[in-house]
Amino acid sequence: MTSHCQEIEEEQMSRIEKGDGNGCHGGIETVICTSPGIVCLTQKLIAEIIGTYFIIFSGCGVVVVNVLYDGIVTFPGICVTWGLIVMVMIYSTGHISGAHFNPAVTVTFAVFRRFPWYQVPLYIGAQLTGSLLASLTLKLMFTLTPKAFFGTTPSDSSGQALVAEIIISFLLMFVISGVATDSRATGELAGIAVGMTIILNVFVAGPISGASMNPARSLGPAIVLGRYKGIWVYIVGPFVGILAGGFVYNFMRFTNKPLRELTKSASFLRSVAPKDNDSNSTKS
Repeated sequence: MTSHCQEIEEEQMSRIEKGDGNGCHGGIETVICTSPGIVCLTQKLIAEIIGTYFIIFSGCGVVVVNVLYDGIVTFPGICVTWGLIVMVMIYSTGHISGAHFNPAVTVTFAVFRRFPWYQVPLYIGAQLTGSLLASLTLKLMFTLTPKAFFGTTPSDSSGQALVAEIIISFLLMFVISGVATDSRATGELAGIAVGMTIILNVFVAGPISGASMNPARSLGPAIVLGRYKGIWVYIVGPFVGILAGGFVYNFMRFTNKPLRELTKSASFLRSVAPKDNDSNSTKS
């Protein structure tokens, strides 16, 4: 959808340069037609709100259901639910907004010049809005007990939870960078790869830290339910891990470019070099 928005903007600029104007006749239509960038940005923000909403609603909702209904879902079921809902939302909205759903991912994309900085606050605001709305929905739907808290808190020490969040967030961004930003990867498999990564991360770190990997995922429930124990872990950990994962993958991709160029050059030289048979026949 980003490329479609760019096409709209280029077409609009072409019309203006030709003196055709905006092609509208007045009223609100004129405002919309003269601001295609605003329309596209609004679509992206709506997609981020909806995507984040359903990720938190489904992922946190299954936690509540599992507690209130005597473990009917089970821990593996919770892990799979988190991975599936992320995968579904990536395929549903990825072509519109890029399917960030995570402030740390948005900031990391901006750091590596894959996302405009001026949109970062808007994206983060949309993600937090989706998380807050989903958390509020769950609070209104269920009669929550203290055990049914669907936020994230360290199960043991904050240090242990912080290390877990950094490691799993690193892996998440490393996979995202590989399947979603590298042109050599198969982009159609991005949703599956990211979803499977989240399932694995929740399996490993869920009992330790809750496997947040996302400041919006932790802040929404914490604000709605008023429980902030160890909340700094779920802000610092994902940002550190995701930035590190993005840096490592981009470093690998950068250092791989000369190797690719050398390989292409070598292949070209082999293709134009005279063969031994040809040289022998010439001499004879």
